[in-house]
Order: sequence, then C-alpha cells, then structure tokens
Amino acid sequence: MFKIPLAVLREKIVGSGKLTAPQLEQRVKDKINELSGLVSEEGAMNIIANELGIELLPPQREKLKVKEIYPGMRNVSLLGKVVQKYETRTFAKGDKKGKVCSVIVGDETGTLRLVFWNDQVSVAESLQENDVVLVTNGYVKESTNNGKEVHLGEKGEVRVNPEGQEVATVRRSANFERRKIQELQGNDTTAEIMGTIVQVFDPRFFSVCPQCGKRVTESNGQAQCGEHGVVGAQWSCVLNAVVDDGTGNIRGVFWKNQTLNLLGKSEQEVAVYKDNLPSFENMKTDLLGEQVKLTGRVRNNEMFGRLEFNVQTVERASPEEELARLQKAA
Repeated sequence: MFKIPLAVLREKIVGSGKLTAPQLEQRVKDKINELSGLVSEEGAMNIIANELGIELLPPQREKLKVKEIYPGMRNVSLLGKVVQKYETRTFAKGDKKGKVCSVIVGDETGTLRLVFWNDQVSVAESLQENDVVLVTNGYVKESTNNGKEVHLGEKGEVRVNPEGQEVATVRRSANFERRKIQELQGNDTTAEIMGTIVQVFDPRFFSVCPQCGKRVTESNGQAQCGEHGVVGAQWSCVLNAVVDDGTGNIRGVFWKNQTLNLLGKSEQEVAVYKDNLPSFENMKTDLLGEQVKLTGRVRNNEMFGRLEFNVQTVERASPEEELARLQKAA
C-alpha cells in the first residue's frame, strides 16, 4: 500500500464529492469497528476510497510533481531543482564497501530527498545548487522523519540540466501553514512556526544503517540492521530544543540533518561532540535567544504527555521577510 498522508487521503475523498467530512469521519469509525479495530484510520480510508471508486494516485504520465509522489511508488520520474546538498558517506556491508549521497530537490509543489548509491554518487557530487535534474525510474521510500525520498536503483537515471527543461520556482514549505504554537494540536500533520530558542538539551548519538537510516542493534561486536543484516554502522543524532513564540512553547525534535543546519556545522564538526559532550555547552549557550523558522509535523508524545514538533527544515528568522509577510496579510 502506498503511504499517503492522512490529511491528503481525507482531502482526496472529501474533494471527490462522494462524502462530506462528517460522513467520512463516521464511515471511518464504522469501518474500524467492522474490522474489530484491526485496521488503522489510514487503512480504513484506503478501503473506503476503493469502495467508492476514488483514485488516490495521480494518472500515469511522464513526470510527476513532488506532491504527487508517495512512499511505495516505483518507476517514478520527476523534474526538480537542487536546493541543498549533503556530504557523501561510505559504508561497509560484509566484505563490500559502498557510498551514498543525497540532495534535496523540489518544484513548485514541494521538496523531497533524492538518494544516490555507489556508482551514481559521482553524479550527486557534481551537482550544484539550482541545477535542474530529470529523474527516471526511481523508487520511493518513507524517510525517518516521516517525509519521502526517491532512490535510484539499478535502472534509475538522472540527467543534469536537460535542454528545454526548467523549474521556475521551488516551494520549500509545501502544505506548511504558519501557525501559532498555542494553536498546534496533536493531529496537525504539518505546520510552520517561528519563535525563539529558550532551552537546548544535549544531543543524543546512536548508530544507524548507512543504507536505510534505521537504528541498528549491536550483537557480538557487529551492527545488525533488521532489513540489511550486518552492516558497517554510521553515527546519527537527535537534538531537542524548546521554541517559544509568545503564545506558548513546544519541544522541537531535530534529527541529524536538521541538527547540522541548526548548528551551522558539518558532520565532522558535530562528530566532535559525540566523543566530548561537555564541549557542547558553549553551543547550547550560543543557541539561546536565536530566532528560527521551522517547518515540520506535530505529534503527540504519549509517553511524556506532551506535543512535540518533528522538524523538517530549519531557517534563521528574517525580520525583513516577516515584515513583508505581515504587510501582505494586512
């Protein structure tokens, strides 16, 4: 089953005109009860859409927009502009060594991560910001922060700056509506917030599989991935910081790439804190009072009974941009 966000499922079903929003909510409850609670709300909506003959996926065509791409898809083609590039990582799987590199590409509907493996990494390393890439035969996976990423398998191809193809604008915050922190709810799928960092916690470091990014377990001195077996694990991290916008505050969860962007440091510079955590104290002090604009997903952490903001993008707040936004709203 394709991993279509719950809000998008709801929008597509209601938008078909076959059910109103209240009718859909009741039908979802009825379907879950009918199946003795053995199906999620997302699964129930997929079943209902199928029963009503509602097409959830875009029609097959040469290229898809970012917003039309969902985890689970294969043979995907898209045209996007490079907006961010990450460093190449190496990994070992048994006796074999490999490389992986990723970039963020986007169009007027949003952004996603494009992942290159092994022989294709040289293409990624040659890319520059604002290059346009035409991707064919990619497959889509869900990323660790509930986003989506297109991978290039053996059949995947990328053309750089193809003649006659362009991406005029990139919507970096697709579906991210600016919200006040006091307005955030646990069922919000996405939001944009702006506030001041008022508390910073020590980063937590852990080992992940270099191929899928999932945490690994240690056994007999070897790193074991549930999907890829014994791997040469690489480090990752998560950083928590509390953001306050005057109406309330929320704990922001920054995974590795978002942590690098927040700190303005490279992987090598952040790796220093892994072996010398006390040296992070000065960085915590420097971050206090920083104004940031974040996009991400709100989730209810039931274990601690609080809302958290799972950060997807980080920007330093721009007074000029905020003034222009307020003037436009007025």
